[in-house]
Amino acid sequence: MPERHLQPLLHELVGVVSAPTSALGDPAGQIRPSGVQGVFHADARVLSRAELRVDDRETEALTQGPAGPHGIRFVTLARWLGDPAPDPTVRIDRTRQAGPHGLTEELVVSSTASIPVRATVSVDLACDLAPIELVKSGGSGAPLEAKAGEPGRVEWAAEGVTVTVTGEAATVDTTGDRTTAPRLSWPVALAPGEAVTLRWRLAVTDPKAVVAAPSAGPEWSVPEVRADDRRLVRLLDRSLADLRGLRLADPAQPGDVFLGAGVPWFLTLFGRDSLWAARMMLPLGTELAAGTLRVLARRQGTRVDPTTGEAPGKILHELRRHEFTLADNGLRLPPAYYGTVDATMLWVGLLHDAWRWGLPAEQVEPLLPHLEAALGWLGVHADADGDGFVEYVDTTGHGLANQGWKDSGDAVRYRDGRLAEPPIVLAEVQGYAFQAAVNGADLLDAFGRPGADRWRGYAERLAERFRAAFWVDGRHGPQPALALDRDKRPVDSLTSNIGHLLGTGLLSDAESAQVAALLSTEALAGGFGLRTMSTDDAGFSPLSYHCGSIWAHDTAIVLGGLARAGYREAALRLADGLLGAAEAFDYRLPELYGGDGRGALGRPVPYPAACRPQAWSAAAAVLLLQAGVGLYPDVPGGRVELRPLAGPELGALAADNLRVAGTPVTVEVDRAAQPTITGLPPTLTVTPPRIPTQRPATDPTRSPA
Repeated sequence: MPERHLQPLLHELVGVVSAPTSALGDPAGQIRPSGVQGVFHADARVLSRAELRVDDRETEALTQGPAGPHGIRFVTLARWLGDPAPDPTVRIDRTRQAGPHGLTEELVVSSTASIPVRATVSVDLACDLAPIELVKSGGSGAPLEAKAGEPGRVEWAAEGVTVTVTGEAATVDTTGDRTTAPRLSWPVALAPGEAVTLRWRLAVTDPKAVVAAPSAGPEWSVPEVRADDRRLVRLLDRSLADLRGLRLADPAQPGDVFLGAGVPWFLTLFGRDSLWAARMMLPLGTELAAGTLRVLARRQGTRVDPTTGEAPGKILHELRRHEFTLADNGLRLPPAYYGTVDATMLWVGLLHDAWRWGLPAEQVEPLLPHLEAALGWLGVHADADGDGFVEYVDTTGHGLANQGWKDSGDAVRYRDGRLAEPPIVLAEVQGYAFQAAVNGADLLDAFGRPGADRWRGYAERLAERFRAAFWVDGRHGPQPALALDRDKRPVDSLTSNIGHLLGTGLLSDAESAQVAALLSTEALAGGFGLRTMSTDDAGFSPLSYHCGSIWAHDTAIVLGGLARAGYREAALRLADGLLGAAEAFDYRLPELYGGDGRGALGRPVPYPAACRPQAWSAAAAVLLLQAGVGLYPDVPGGRVELRPLAGPELGALAADNLRVAGTPVTVEVDRAAQPTITGLPPTLTVTPPRIPTQRPATDPTRSPA
């Protein structure tokens, strides 16, 4: 039987990040030459080993915890040193800090022994400069030969990347077998009660990197939150620290900041991920949205190229240093890859929403030609067969088979578990298309540009087609199908995708009520959040990437839609599940986790290869805060709606330093769900929200329309 190359597990590793640098090691602080452990810079592993030893022995792990937004501290013991007593008397505090161009470690060796302590502290290193896709496939590179330089310094260089490690006052051994495994070492002599601090640092020079560290600080405000449910406060604090570490910029325009998708696999520009994360962050300001929009606009498609998936007006899927190849499954993506069906419409949605939150007209206007190009793609290239739906198919045979947010090869399945054949028409993508057409029309009208009527007509026709083609009878009554297959047959599984339709305008009030009822079923909402697929479907597996797991961003998007539409009970259930998961993961929500029921273990099961931190999972905390205070501004329209989720069940909630039209505002919600807002610009007034009729149309014989 041929050997299977397995993707390395991540769930027990401890990471730090200051993009484009990240590091992953074990809970004891060691970075071992196995799996995905290492220090990464952009798409390359620049250090594959950093193992601490004392007298050539590994110390014993005690605990670890955060050391600022980009750091981690490990506490270990050297129990063979010091007093011969049960209590340990020699400990090592190892603090690792990531920076945009490398990493530093500080080793504090301290003794409370009654006798002098002598030892040699060492750190064994290695560098393989393995590309991230090789590591993701379970492979590794051959260790490179190191070159000793100035005292205490060792260096590796290949592929235009130079990696330098410097140990302050350290001795470097690069002789013999240590040519590929150099060692830094320090002799230590401690009197009783004494401590010594040792330091080493890693620096990376990488002129070919396609992403860079930003030139400025965080591109958002930091709110002060007071909440009866303290889990929300802790989640927000940790998430904003992680998001700060995920900030990236275009090397050519370092002032335009966006969020890298996640550590370790996706720390680069991803159209869909970066757009959704920026959209969730709008309550904290529009600067991140503006930077994300501009970075993607500069790479907007201009020609038809089947190899890359590029088309005029289309927004990029992902950007890499070189071709991204996963040999085992035949995936081969070009450095600039456009294989996404939804990023173009999400770009339009972000531009519109940023405008509604107060993005100044002078920043909107330069993006209007890109808006028109994106709408042009929607009208010309998004519908290959002319049936009026937005669809996708990979024509190369080596791109992504599925090109929605659920992009794994087995993500689109019928109720009986069979895979759907492409071209695929995804349900939520039709909602995005409807919303992009209406949002685009509003922007065209507001800025005196032609074409708005065309796009409103497009949206009306799409809604009619969707209503006729997508609704099917399911176990819990009428439901939108996940997708249509190549023969336009409904793919009839019940999935979280339908939750993304809420708030797009594609559904009537009655249809929205039925979708809310479906999202409240135990089959979808019985875990720590929203399952990606119902437990009633044959394809369900709690640890399937897209067919039964729970994604934090997916849950947050859907609970946000439920909350804004007034489906309070359904939204609160998902919010409680998300907060329960946050507590279990030390408030650093992973990319995804298992879809097991809440009673199975009392805590969510980790998905073993999930990114953590991950941009849209971290940004979900801001969306949860927004839903909690219920802040929905329309700056061009001169109004603000308050529709809070906080109140009797979630408790009182208040947030200072939210941003509307660039102005800090405070929203407070008491335990009776009564909101107040202060600090609004005088041009804005609070208006009562429109709450749709809530009719749970669960009778499968009755039309949802």
